[in-house]
Amino acid sequence: MLKRDLWDFEVEINETETAEWYSVKGTWGCECEHCRNFLEIAKHNELPESIHTILKELNIEPEKATYVCEIMPKDGGHLYQFSYRIAGRILNEDTAKSTVTDWGEARCCHEIYPYGAPGFPTPHFDLEFWVTLPWMLAEKE
Repeated sequence: MLKRDLWDFEVEINETETAEWYSVKGTWGCECEHCRNFLEIAKHNELPESIHTILKELNIEPEKATYVCEIMPKDGGHLYQFSYRIAGRILNEDTAKSTVTDWGEARCCHEIYPYGAPGFPTPHFDLEFWVTLPWMLAEKE
């Protein structure tokens, strides 16, 4: 297991199990307009660079999120919550807190919604992001 710091969180990551699971996972499967907008942003590398860097290090394609939800319109864009499941564990879960950045908020947690990660190996945790993103679809339905 690879030990590393992700914001305020100390984690152990099983890179092999994470990469193997994502190698066969499809893209986020919801077809609502907000989720399609997120996928468009992810496919065009419009997520914050810090998120791209972490996902690239873990061999996770940005459009393979395990959870996506548009929370509300905000600051001329849309506030999204989205996650990527990681094989491993959080070492300081009781003391770590979300980190607010210039591009949004990030934390490691346990997302209880299983829709986007069936059959994921255990133990695991989720990289969760809260980011205001632009509207990229040709038109809003």
